[in-house]
Amino acid sequence: MNELLLRRLQLPEPIGQVLIVGDGQRLLALEFDEPEKRLLRLLRTRFGADVQLRETAGLADLAEAVQAYCSGQLQAFDSVPLAAGGTPFQQRVWAALRAIPAGSTRSYGQIAAALGNPAAARAVGLANALNPVSLAIPCHRLVGSSGALTGYGGGLERKRWLLEHERHWG
Repeated sequence: MNELLLRRLQLPEPIGQVLIVGDGQRLLALEFDEPEKRLLRLLRTRFGADVQLRETAGLADLAEAVQAYCSGQLQAFDSVPLAAGGTPFQQRVWAALRAIPAGSTRSYGQIAAALGNPAAARAVGLANALNPVSLAIPCHRLVGSSGALTGYGGGLERKRWLLEHERHWG
């Protein structure tokens, strides 16, 4: 297996520790609370290589986007180059998530219907769960069909904080 060296940077933010991974030009992953073992497994599967992460300050642009978002500049990720990978369906779901205005929510069923397949709410949920670049692809904006907050990899309290943060600044 080939070796792939990626850059990592951990930031303390009001929403907790944010771990960003990039290749020097693009955002490859954004996770919360140092889930490095899980993240390494996902990156190895995604790139088909033995991924090594090196702590670096070479991710200043990505760090600035995280800090700007947390300071209320909700469009901070709009110009960040992403390399999320994913299947064509996942990419369509993630594009639909990016189209949800900050502070707004949509249900899994609404996204499925918008993609032309109203019966695909569960598939939308799975694609959402596999989103590697949280915040940049705002998976926290998906809610249950009743509008209730549902599962979020970063935890429901963080999801609630993110939505309130966006409503405050939006």
